[in-house]
Parts: sequence; C-alpha cells; structure tokens
Amino acid sequence: MEVMAKLLSESDTNNKRFEFPTESLGAFPMPAGQNSVHFVAFDMLDKPWRLKISVRKKGKYLKPWICGQWGLYVLQKKLRPGDRVTLTMHVQENGVRNYRIIAERKHFGFWYSIDH
Repeated sequence: MEVMAKLLSESDTNNKRFEFPTESLGAFPMPAGQNSVHFVAFDMLDKPWRLKISVRKKGKYLKPWICGQWGLYVLQKKLRPGDRVTLTMHVQENGVRNYRIIAERKHFGFWYSIDH
C-alpha cells in the first residue's frame, strides 16, 4: 500500500530532513508518550535505509518529518527539487511492516526510477 508520494522541495533536498504528510503517520505506530519512531525502508536495489519519523512535542500541528539517513539518501540518489519520493508499506501475515522507498525523476513527461 502506498503510504505517501511527494514531490521534493528545496528544503527536503538541502536540510537533511524530509517534511512528511501528517495523514501518512498512521503507517508508523508511535509508542505512547514518544514523538519519534525508527524504521528501515529498502530502496529498489534492496539497500536498507535507517530512517526516523519525528513529530513536534508541542504546538497545534504535529508537523512530521523524516530524518536519520535521509540526507545520505538524498546525496546517494542525487535527488533534487521536483523529484518524487514514494514510500510504500506491506504488512506481513505476522504483522511485521516492510517499507520500500522509491525515488523518481520526470523526463519527457514520464517518471523514471533513479536508483543507482
């Protein structure tokens, strides 16, 4: 199932953190009293990326973001503003959640994987 798909902003590619849509938080069970959760997402080459979702402790809005190895992911995939990142989740029969992160770039009107 698709957790989210987002076009990257300048901030997402330069600040070592990726602003995450609040409506997608349900895919990441956060322990009570915590404001972050760690997870591993595999890219299309099956390389694991250790990521962390955090939310504000105070304030009207949660304003979630992804950090952890996000900055390294951006560098390695050579991501730039306007590229698209999609995060998917598959729940196994035993309840274990598997995540996949997909980076794409639009070229002549079509989206292409930029995994390398």
